[in-house]
Amino acid sequence: MSSLKANSEALRLRAAFEKAGATPVDCAVLQPAETLLDLYGEDIRTRAYVTQDPARGEQMLRPDFTVPVVQMHMADGAEPARYTYSGVVFRRQEENPERDSEYLQTGYEVFDRTDPEAADAEVFAIFAETLGGEGLRAATGDMGILTAAVSSLKTSPQRRAALLRHIWRPRRFRALMDRYSGRSAVPQTRKALLESSDPLDIGVPVIGLRSEVEIADRIEALRADAAEPPISQDQVDMIDEVLKVSETCPYALANLRDIAVDMPEMEQAVDRFARRCDALAARGVNVDTLDFEASYGRTSMEYYDGFVFGFYSEARPDLPPVASGGRYDALTQRLGQGKSIPAVGGVIRPDILLQVREAQS
Repeated sequence: MSSLKANSEALRLRAAFEKAGATPVDCAVLQPAETLLDLYGEDIRTRAYVTQDPARGEQMLRPDFTVPVVQMHMADGAEPARYTYSGVVFRRQEENPERDSEYLQTGYEVFDRTDPEAADAEVFAIFAETLGGEGLRAATGDMGILTAAVSSLKTSPQRRAALLRHIWRPRRFRALMDRYSGRSAVPQTRKALLESSDPLDIGVPVIGLRSEVEIADRIEALRADAAEPPISQDQVDMIDEVLKVSETCPYALANLRDIAVDMPEMEQAVDRFARRCDALAARGVNVDTLDFEASYGRTSMEYYDGFVFGFYSEARPDLPPVASGGRYDALTQRLGQGKSIPAVGGVIRPDILLQVREAQS
């Protein structure tokens, strides 16, 4: 795929977003590593390229545009605001080395506190219109519903926080659920550690960055967790029921309303889903055939906390999504230095779109 064609397609897409009312913006290729590390922890190093600048310190090649666009808007953006951009992002592909680690993105972001569900529908409808005729399948989800379900679990705040922290890592999340519910046994090494009267009295020097006080505090936290009663099987089953919801929007909504009877903490999130369906229909989207998957979005960047969506080629299931996006209200609060604003957006991969077209020709 020639870079000339991809760049030309990126400019065409950006022009479509400008026509929809977005202001074009640009972001530096090098971004401060501190910001991304604060957001995602050390895990981001496995997905981003890190470099050292003699004047600016540790930097990362931008893994996406959303974080710098949010920073820019929260610093001096007008309200409401719509932005578009186009440029290269950089992602390490350790798990999928055959995939490109440097590629183009063209995006559209909306900052508007008037009606979040209407903004969700606006972004999705613009992407659907821009990609119309490309033979793509659309998938939607809602991280807010899943996080509400996890937040309703009758267990310690520490366990709920751990599950919410790993909700974007399905295997780790499942391992924690199995441990907290008693499905999996405590490892013998941890069991021996917790049963020891003085785990630090082992006759060898302490190594690593943690002090003895920090290590002792961590051991006490593990002991407190071990004393917690297991999450009940009924609660585990309800989380599994939420994760299994995968139907068209009307049927998914009905299913989630049934589950929310036993998990009332989900009701507000389910109501937002219902309002979004209405807003999508008002935008001309056929919600009767639009797919909803409750687990969709769990392997995306961790800032999505509400509506999520993607567009895929069923003819080329080996390819990444042609487009993806979602709502990230919490990110604006974390980067807003005391301010926040509801925000939603998405990106299109011009190179993937061109590959899909080639497969159909």
